[in-house]
Amino acid sequence: MQTTKYSPEDEMELMSRLWSPAIKDNPLAFIMLVFPWGVPGTPLEHFSGPRKWQRDILNDLGNHIAQNKGKLDFDVFRLAVSSGRGIGKSALVSWLVLWMLTTRIGGSILVSANSEAQLRSITWAEIIKWCAMLINSHWFEISATRVMPAKWLTELVERDLKKGTRYWAIEGRLWSEENPDSYAGLHNADGVMLVFDESSGIPDSIWSVASGFFTENTPNRFWTVFSNPRRNTGHFYECFNSKREFWQTKVVDARQVEGTDKAVYQQIIDEYGPDSAQAHVEVYGQFPDAGDDQFIAANIVDDAMQRPKYQDLSAPIIIGVDPARFGADATVIAVRQGRDIVKIMRHRGDDTMTVVGYVIEAIEEFKPALVVIDEGGLGAGIVDRLKEQRYKIKGVNFGNKSKNPIMYGNMRAQMWGQMREWLKSASIPLDRFLKTDLISPMMKPDSRGTIFLESKKDMKSRGLASPDAADAICVTFAFPVAHREYTEPKRRPNAQGGGAITSWMGA
Repeated sequence: MQTTKYSPEDEMELMSRLWSPAIKDNPLAFIMLVFPWGVPGTPLEHFSGPRKWQRDILNDLGNHIAQNKGKLDFDVFRLAVSSGRGIGKSALVSWLVLWMLTTRIGGSILVSANSEAQLRSITWAEIIKWCAMLINSHWFEISATRVMPAKWLTELVERDLKKGTRYWAIEGRLWSEENPDSYAGLHNADGVMLVFDESSGIPDSIWSVASGFFTENTPNRFWTVFSNPRRNTGHFYECFNSKREFWQTKVVDARQVEGTDKAVYQQIIDEYGPDSAQAHVEVYGQFPDAGDDQFIAANIVDDAMQRPKYQDLSAPIIIGVDPARFGADATVIAVRQGRDIVKIMRHRGDDTMTVVGYVIEAIEEFKPALVVIDEGGLGAGIVDRLKEQRYKIKGVNFGNKSKNPIMYGNMRAQMWGQMREWLKSASIPLDRFLKTDLISPMMKPDSRGTIFLESKKDMKSRGLASPDAADAICVTFAFPVAHREYTEPKRRPNAQGGGAITSWMGA
C-alpha cells in the first residue's frame, strides 16, 4: 500500500472509525468528527459545529438511514430546501457529498447547478475547500470537476473488500437544455447521491432525466435540492406544491439562522417592502406571489382552484380548442360556462380527422353557443372541416392584431389578459397540469410597454411544456357571446279570455 500521512496502524484505525455504523450511518456525527471544529489555527477555529438548520437536515438523513434498515424495498431520500441567501447552503452541500464519498464505498455522487459559473466558481470551490479540511483528505485526489479516491485506496478496497471502484467519485456535471438525454446514464448498485444547487434554475427536462438515476433498489439513494425560491414555476417549485408528497421540504428564513448579518436582511425588507418578491426570495426563503416577468401569478390560480362552482345555467357555454398533432403537446378541448370550467379533455398523437371527431363529440354533449379554435398550423384544417359540416365554429390566429394594440401586442396576449382578469373570480378544476400551464408563460413587454407573451418555442427551450390547456381556455375569450337572460314567467289571457297560459321569455 502506498505511504499515507498516517502509519499503517493509524490508517487502519481511521478507516475502522469512519466506516463504523456509529459514524457512517450518522451524518451529523461524521461531520463533527472529520472537520477541525474549534481547533486553533484552522479556518474553523471560531466555529463549534454546523448551524441548527444544517444539523436538522443531517439528523433527518440519519433518521432515514435508520428507517431503511431491515427493509427489502428501500426508500429514496428526497429533500428540497428553499431558503434566503447567505445561510450556508454550499457548506451543507459539501458535507453531504464528502460524507457519501467517504462512507458509501463505491458510490457515485453527482453535483449540478443552475449554470456552469455557479457550479465551478461557487459550488465546486466550496467542495474543494471543505475537502482540504477533512481528517481523511489524503484519501482523495482532486481534478477540475472530480474528486476521486487515491490509487492506493482503490487498490486496497478492490483487494481486501472485493469491491469495484470505477464509479466511486464526486463529479460536477453540466447539463444541456437542447440535449437533456446527455445528462442520463448514472446507475450504481453501491449507491447514488444527486445534489442540485440553485435548483430553481435547472430545467424540468433535466429533473425528469435525473429521476431515472434511482431505479436500483439500494438503501443508498439520496437526492437533495437547494435553492433560493426565485421562480414559482418548474420542478423545484412543485417540490413544495403539487409534488410535495414525494419530497421532504424545508423552508429556511435567513433571519432565523445564527451567524448571519441580520442588518443586511432588514435592509432588503426596508428597501423593497416586507411583501416584496425580493424579501420573499432573499430573506424569507418563500416563493414570491409572482415572478418579476410572470404574467399570471400562482396565487390567482390557487384561489380559482379553491372556489366552488357557480353553476350559472344562464351563462353561455363556449368550447375552446388548442389543437396539436404529434409529440409531447396535447390537443386540449376546454368547456367554459361563465365563470366555471366545466371540463378539460386532453388527447395526444391524433390526426386532423380524429381531432375533428373529438370536437364534434364535445359539441353534441355540451351544446355550446360557440366553438373557438386556434387556427394556426393544424387548427386551420380542423376549422375548415367543421365549417363544411355546418357547425358554428370560429377560428382565431394568435398572431393577429390585438383589439387593444397599445396594451397587447397580439391576440394571444389579449386573450391571456382577459383570462387573467376572469381568473380573479373564476372556478377552475384542481389540476396541477393546468396550474403549470397558466403560470408558466412569461410576459415580454417591448420598449413601449406593449405586452407580448413568451412563445411556446421559447418555453420549451426553458424545459417547460407547451401551455395547451391554458391556450384552450384563453381562446374562449376571443369573441363576445351574448349572455342568456331569463325573466320571471309572464301570465297572459288565452284567446277565449278564460284562464291563462305561462310563457318563458328570453333566449
